[in-house]
Amino acid sequence: MGWMYAGIAELPLHGGHVPRWMAEYMKKLARAIVMVIVEEYGPEEVVVRLSDPFWFQAFNNAIGMDWDSSGSTTVTLGILRQVLDEEPSLGVAVAGGKGRLARNTPLELEEKGELISAPSRSIREAIYASRLAAKTDTVLLQDGYTLYHHAVVIASTGRWAVIQQGMNPSIRMARRYHWLSPLPSTPSLEPHSAIAAARREEAVLDATSRKSLEARKTVLDLARQKPEKTIREIAQAVALLRGTRPLFSLLGGGVSERVKIVARYYKPQPRPPRHIGEVLKKAYEAQPRSVEELVLLEGFGPTAMRSLALVSELIYGYPLSHEDPASVPLDPFRYAYIVGGKDGVPFAFNPRLAEKVVSFLEEAIERARLGEKEKLRVLARLRRLLVRGG
Repeated sequence: MGWMYAGIAELPLHGGHVPRWMAEYMKKLARAIVMVIVEEYGPEEVVVRLSDPFWFQAFNNAIGMDWDSSGSTTVTLGILRQVLDEEPSLGVAVAGGKGRLARNTPLELEEKGELISAPSRSIREAIYASRLAAKTDTVLLQDGYTLYHHAVVIASTGRWAVIQQGMNPSIRMARRYHWLSPLPSTPSLEPHSAIAAARREEAVLDATSRKSLEARKTVLDLARQKPEKTIREIAQAVALLRGTRPLFSLLGGGVSERVKIVARYYKPQPRPPRHIGEVLKKAYEAQPRSVEELVLLEGFGPTAMRSLALVSELIYGYPLSHEDPASVPLDPFRYAYIVGGKDGVPFAFNPRLAEKVVSFLEEAIERARLGEKEKLRVLARLRRLLVRGG
């Protein structure tokens, strides 16, 4: 198909809300588009396409949301959730959402997965991936964005995608993260196989990068050793970072420039975090076998990860990657010309045009079910023309 399977998209924060009358049109458009995909390719294809941040954005535009709005994630997944709840026969379900809905994701996956007859093993993996994705994109990838929306889309075949969004209010931007099954043998190592973003951040800690392999091993070793020793090493690293300990005592001469560079990525700490002892005690008792087991431990959060990563970099010489894993996205703006946008960009949402699009798609589905697939072939030809013209 050529779709990218996972990634990140960054979007500016927009105000305003979707009027109820417009939300009803969005539901009709979303239902018609999903029905066409399921009819032509099956329910799994819906999940695969939603895992591509650019297709997700195009879908968002096609149903009438703004082409660059942060609300595209919450509104689009909310609309899709309603449609799929009303149409379980399509074989796709959305679990999770914002706030309380995000916390209920595991329970919803069990209920909705069974409703659409997804394999039990796939439901269990999706629940695990849901927990791991939330911790990975908070703890292992620290890019300045705080997660506030989390959802999982699952198909009756067992294929699933995690879609979550973080916010950075200081720069008024949101960033969206996509995961797609199956999980690799090392689930948190470069899980975003096709990453895209509108901008790159400078102060990033990325333990998901392959460039961070040695640092990941060191962080795990630090978490597994006696807490007293790790706390002493954290104190030494903090002292180096603050310039209160002679640099040559641990690292040899000529490293002051390196410490200055490292300081860009780690928030200055007056002392080791107060709660680090409790976290390290849990880790020592649990003896996690992998980074995944470590980050899923209760209480192991971004601060603990930064402290261990700082020791890995300054004391042992194994730095985490400081490169933002985002790249320049394709521009999905052309899809905004289907029915218009909520805020009038590129033109005001047009209900009559939306009705025509819905009618065309619904008629195409009905004819396809009767063995007449001419309108679906027209859609395929239009898509090929779009690709050539893009």
